[in-house]
Amino acid sequence: MKENILGDSLGINDQRPVLVYDSACGFCTFWVHRWQHITEDQVVYKPSQEVASQYPQIAPEKFDSAIYLIYPDGTYDSGAKGVFKALATSVHKLPLLAYKKIPGFAPISEWTYRQVANNRAFFSFLTRCVWGTTVGRPTWHLARRFFIIILGLVYFIAFSSLGSQIEGLIGKEGILPVQSFLQQVESQMGVERVWKLPTLFWLEAGDRFLKFICLAGAAISLLVMAGIAPALGLFILWLFYLSLFNVGQQFLGFQWDTLLLETGFLAIFLAPLKWRPKLASEPPPSPWVLLLFKFLLFRVMFTSGWVKLASGDPTWKDLSALLYHYETQPLPTWIGWYVHQLPQGFQEYSVIAVFIIQLGMPFLVFGPGRIRYMAASVLMFFQLLILVTGNYCFFNILTIAFCILLFDDAQIRKCIPKKWQMTEIRSRIPKWKKWFVEGMGQGMVVISILLYIIPLFVSPVSYPSVFISTVNTIRPFHIVNRYGLFAVMTTSRPEIFIKGSNDGQEWKTYEFKWKPGKLSNPPTFVAPHQPRLDWQMWFAALSNYERNPWLIQFMTRLLQGSQPVLDLLASNPFPENPPKYIQAVVYDYWFTDTETKEKTGNWWQREYKEPYTPVLQLP
Repeated sequence: MKENILGDSLGINDQRPVLVYDSACGFCTFWVHRWQHITEDQVVYKPSQEVASQYPQIAPEKFDSAIYLIYPDGTYDSGAKGVFKALATSVHKLPLLAYKKIPGFAPISEWTYRQVANNRAFFSFLTRCVWGTTVGRPTWHLARRFFIIILGLVYFIAFSSLGSQIEGLIGKEGILPVQSFLQQVESQMGVERVWKLPTLFWLEAGDRFLKFICLAGAAISLLVMAGIAPALGLFILWLFYLSLFNVGQQFLGFQWDTLLLETGFLAIFLAPLKWRPKLASEPPPSPWVLLLFKFLLFRVMFTSGWVKLASGDPTWKDLSALLYHYETQPLPTWIGWYVHQLPQGFQEYSVIAVFIIQLGMPFLVFGPGRIRYMAASVLMFFQLLILVTGNYCFFNILTIAFCILLFDDAQIRKCIPKKWQMTEIRSRIPKWKKWFVEGMGQGMVVISILLYIIPLFVSPVSYPSVFISTVNTIRPFHIVNRYGLFAVMTTSRPEIFIKGSNDGQEWKTYEFKWKPGKLSNPPTFVAPHQPRLDWQMWFAALSNYERNPWLIQFMTRLLQGSQPVLDLLASNPFPENPPKYIQAVVYDYWFTDTETKEKTGNWWQREYKEPYTPVLQLP
């Protein structure tokens, strides 16, 4: 009986394998603590100093050079194979599969293991440098909590910003009325419209319902930020924003709109499946979903760098792009004006820095510990630079939220009040919840591979039928999208101005709220609010009115005196009655230099270019 008790305490008679390691080795101890969190209770870990004598089949001195995974029947594996077999008791089965199936992988693994074992002091130092000093597997409870709070804030900004202008943009008397748009879609698609254009506005498309969705979205965003039913709340927010996106036409076609939809959908499976989750009892986030968020951040950043190279744009090739960017971007800030004045050499080196950040740093988000922290810090700083020099709605805040998920709880605890610094989080997740979350996470990985990876290696003419059908089915929901900003740099800044007249002789100009107008008005901060009409005016100026029929509709609304549309503008030069005639004209704008600004007080200079549209009037 005594012998059996002793055997059980050492794990000898246990049906689980025992991993024996050298506890005098700091490198071994560090990794054993990590593996314990991965394998949970599937493997027993024992120091060789305590149990080596219980395994006479292994010479005691061998425990000093390798770990041994010993099975209940007395057989064992050591070295790399022993590590891989221990990890295979968890979800990490790929290393063992590669060890068994891929030619050359086993000898390379064992050779690498021996090199590490023979140089443990160096690799211990390297491990601390790369992974940090935190022992144990990292957790992401706090990181998830802060990410969801920031995502809730982004949703609140998005719904509030859109709600303040939605009647003028897509309301009944707006520029592109939803009701007319849906009627046209119904006539073209018939009964398939509900699936091909999923939106709640098939039920009701009046102005009240538009405003209700925005108001309800803002309210639910606050509940998500407060931690009330986060998973359910995030699903409703995604559904509401998808409904708006699919009827927003030109005014909701920005990359950060699709980014918010993809992020919001993934976040549903990141959030705890509880009505009022408490940090101490929340189940851990799915590692698959965390991986997908890293992949999403990678795609957003890397593709923004890659498209610059792939476009062949000469300004990116000769490093002159930032000589134009600050003054030609849609809505610059006054800080952007000052950065524009910096020397040419600084701007050229900044282009090199942009390529390093966008093409290099994204790969590091998949790295361990301090490598990942460094990538997150650089990317966050990069987003802050963009934020202070230009107005890009909620894009920068949302990208910073991704970076928060690159910091594990041990790092976040260093930056938050002590009352939030929980040293131990105990949670047990029901099996059905674990299967559901893990299954959805793995399903999203498969979908991402299908929709994003396959097109990189397969020609469109060779797309498999399953790929085509999957794309056509999923595309309307915007859960996987393509990104890439500023592929081609604009080198001039045309600005469209709308002028009205009652006699065709005296013309008065409609003033916009945020886009450049008066030369003495400084570029201002408007983000995270996005004045979507002002943004579309920037895009329209780069083309012609034939390609922007919405602009003609906008001018028609001004002739009709539509109050919701007039509310989108800073001033109405015809307060009594709308004008009889209206026309759009184009000016070229550019920043003044320091000397000119000191003399005139103007931030801008301009030159008349040409009419943009013919003179219009109502029939």
